[in-house]
Amino acid sequence: MDRRHALTMMLGFAVTPGLARAASEPLKIAFVDTGNTGRSLMAEMLSRDMIRRRNLNLAVISRGLDVDPFDEAPEANAAILMSERGIDVAAHRARALAAADVAHADLLLTMTSKHLQNVVAAHPQAAARTFTLAQYASNAAADIPDAWGKPMADYRVVLKQLDLYLPLALARATASAR
Repeated sequence: MDRRHALTMMLGFAVTPGLARAASEPLKIAFVDTGNTGRSLMAEMLSRDMIRRRNLNLAVISRGLDVDPFDEAPEANAAILMSERGIDVAAHRARALAAADVAHADLLLTMTSKHLQNVVAAHPQAAARTFTLAQYASNAAADIPDAWGKPMADYRVVLKQLDLYLPLALARATASAR
């Protein structure tokens, strides 16, 4: 155990890969997709709801790798699905993944393996804490498909995958933060 690690442990800090954080500080998760108007947005909002209901010590954000500055509003079908769950996403505006987001996140969960590759290529220091959502949740080699511009049925497929993987991922993150 190095000196920094020992000191953080004595002061009541938990050590996560690459970061030292206060034990009472929430574990920070960033959900990442392409435009931050559909999949990652829904992952963030569904997770926030689960965190609130289960009183979990987690904090979540969502970001995109290729945010269109002319199309920052939530996708209509994503907004409808979230509304059906009692979640209002109207105020959301897409945000690009920034170096500060990566530096502050304890865990980066991407929607696809291509997103994971792009995050790690741009931020190699985050490789040990970057996973696809499916991989982190259940060791599955599954991508969550992009429903942008597709019919509602495609968005429901995305939602079904999020409903499967998010509870597992949040449970794992909560257990690893202890």
